[in-house]
Amino acid sequence: MTTVRNTGHTVEFSGLQGLNLVADEWNRGADSAGGRPTVLMLHGGGQNRHSWKKTGQVLADEGFHVVALDSRGHGDSDRAPDADYDVETLTADVMQVLDAIGRPVMLIGASMGGLTGILVADGAGPDRVTRLVLVDVVPRFEKNGSARIREFMFSGLHGFGSLDEAADAVAAYLPHRTRPRSPEGLKKNLRLRDGRWYWHWDPAFMTKPGDDPQLRTEKFEQAAADLTIPVLLIRGKLSDVVSPEGVRHFLETVPNAEFVELSDAGHTAAGDDNDAFSDVVVTFATRPA
Repeated sequence: MTTVRNTGHTVEFSGLQGLNLVADEWNRGADSAGGRPTVLMLHGGGQNRHSWKKTGQVLADEGFHVVALDSRGHGDSDRAPDADYDVETLTADVMQVLDAIGRPVMLIGASMGGLTGILVADGAGPDRVTRLVLVDVVPRFEKNGSARIREFMFSGLHGFGSLDEAADAVAAYLPHRTRPRSPEGLKKNLRLRDGRWYWHWDPAFMTKPGDDPQLRTEKFEQAAADLTIPVLLIRGKLSDVVSPEGVRHFLETVPNAEFVELSDAGHTAAGDDNDAFSDVVVTFATRPA
């Protein structure tokens, strides 16, 4: 017998004020009668839904309904006309996506998507968000690691002369990751415009001033501490964004949290060691409530 694999398809959701949000979806008709939630995946800043492609497929093969969302200003989703990329606005977008999905979800969020996920889970409540996976992010993250991410993102604002040039920049930023033989895969993250390749996210995402970082940290910590659902924190051992001290503080603050460390991964854990990452996520997702 031949097994037909559900490879997913592109769908659209409406975010705050009607902003168009694009997502990849697998197994829309999956039966949730057995208590399985939909899995909603939220990428990090400067990334897009394709960051989750392999793990999304693995979860779909396990029978889950899966949605991998492009956040506003990222990938194929609309850019915010007023450059509103505040985390509260990202949270409001996701709340509307939850309404459209219409069933309980397990959230998986990396970096920016993880911080958004904390606020969404706290605001939506345990009936709507049943589990939360945080991928290399805690409220008290390391400033040096965060600054290195911003430096990398700023370095590409003026585009690249070729895919190879972009691949060189990625290799310098992620020296622990094996470089692909061909840079063609970067086309999912870049767009050719006027002869140059640009990252597929709104530059205004980087240039709008933020608010008080200490108050923001306290807000995330309080929201995380209020969660009563199972929470899994996954850290890449090579990460310079989440430190062992940050992990310890998070586990002390969030009583329902557990922790897994991936030895061959950094901040971009899902892409650094996807097999190990997917195994951990599937184990957590399929565990009886």
